[in-house]
Amino acid sequence: MDITLASHRGEIPSTVQVVRKPTMRDVADVAGVSLKTVSRVVNMEPGVDDHTAARVEGAIARLAYRRNEVARNLRKGISLALIGLVIEDLANPFYATVARTIEDVARRHGYAVVMASSGEDPEREREVTTGLLQRGVQGLLIVPAGSDHRYLYADRAMRTKAVFLDRPPALVEADSVVLDNIVGARRGVEHLIAHGHRRIAFVGDPPMVQTSVERAEGYRQALKGAGLPVDEALVRLGTPRVDLAEASTRQLLALQDPPTAIFAQNNRNSVGALRAIRALDARVAFVGFDDFELADMLPVPATVVGHDPAEMARAAAELLFGRLAGDQRPPQRIVIPTKLIARGSGEIVPPSPRGVDFSRRLRR
Repeated sequence: MDITLASHRGEIPSTVQVVRKPTMRDVADVAGVSLKTVSRVVNMEPGVDDHTAARVEGAIARLAYRRNEVARNLRKGISLALIGLVIEDLANPFYATVARTIEDVARRHGYAVVMASSGEDPEREREVTTGLLQRGVQGLLIVPAGSDHRYLYADRAMRTKAVFLDRPPALVEADSVVLDNIVGARRGVEHLIAHGHRRIAFVGDPPMVQTSVERAEGYRQALKGAGLPVDEALVRLGTPRVDLAEASTRQLLALQDPPTAIFAQNNRNSVGALRAIRALDARVAFVGFDDFELADMLPVPATVVGHDPAEMARAAAELLFGRLAGDQRPPQRIVIPTKLIARGSGEIVPPSPRGVDFSRRLRR
């Protein structure tokens, strides 16, 4: 092999010319450490101080060294490498699509997926994630429920590669793949305003859920951009289940001055809101964030802010496998776009038109 080394052992050269595929021995030579030290860093074992680990990681990056995960696991008697997937609820069609897509990508890379559900509980998320790490998964894909993910990096032995999807991580810098939540929600509410609505309700998840925070922000931006007040009596958070969303919508429609339109934060909120609207036979416009099964087959097809869950899952999985293959770039944030799909429910005009065209006042 032809490698240019620094004049003093242990100095990492600014340029390294590699003719053949580098080995762990090459990394040790460039970093000026023992082969065992490199092995400990590569395998995320304890016993290496941060300064030395940084030197080894720098050498790995300059040499573009990549560990053969499949061969490594075969030597350990493991027939298939594993990654862990932590999601909210597999019963939700959104997460079912995410899981299926990740399984397909993992299979192409020679990995199997071990799935666990957090149930939107931060403590449960930490418990199942720690369990996956103890099982020896080589990487993690996490839909976060908690607000502090420093536990993933408590010590070097737990520094498994992790990519967060649907929501960003909290208090750590890590890769994430998320939706364009604020813009998508703003466009959905602007669509209702453009059809004459002034009292628009928001039905969403608990306020500690990042997607709820961002979509509620898009809702508020749309109202303010049109010169409309934000009536907090029309904002109902804390409805992650269909039954809770239905109950909140019934309460909204029973107000003395009820909303003429409803914006639902996700597919579960949408189903609950539409059940209430149908049960009360209410003439209410509706836009939901997330498409859902049979939305286009309803008596009044549902207008939604759509996106492709498979695209998000695929991007997150490929980002993780790139990290496992040696990608040393700084943490990446990939934003998946959304689009408004007008089908009918969002185009219902208010029962008593106000005679004002708010669409001219929308922010472009």
